[in-house]
Amino acid sequence: MRATYQREMDSLESNLSFLATVGSVSPYIGLFGTVWGIMNSFRGLANVGQATLASVAPGIAEALVATAMGLFAAIPAVIGFNHFVRNLEGLSTRFESFMEELSNELQDEATVGEET
Repeated sequence: MRATYQREMDSLESNLSFLATVGSVSPYIGLFGTVWGIMNSFRGLANVGQATLASVAPGIAEALVATAMGLFAAIPAVIGFNHFVRNLEGLSTRFESFMEELSNELQDEATVGEET
């Protein structure tokens, strides 16, 4: 029972690392996009004589979109990861309780069989 339990738990947990990776890496990808967009804004400023909204707006918009996309990927991934981990912990507890109860029942049956 323990071996089967462990195989099933391993199978259920196998894809959780993907959610954890997406949740932890996405903000950094968004931050990289933010830096890239701000750099483009500064390049735009360097190419013009005067700082105007038209010269920096495209880079800032790019930075904000990159930040939003990183958060758009990270937040659901972290929420999903936490949800699935909580469900797996509950399932694990139920499996362990079932194994313990079944083991006790089998031991009681073996004890009753020896007495007769």
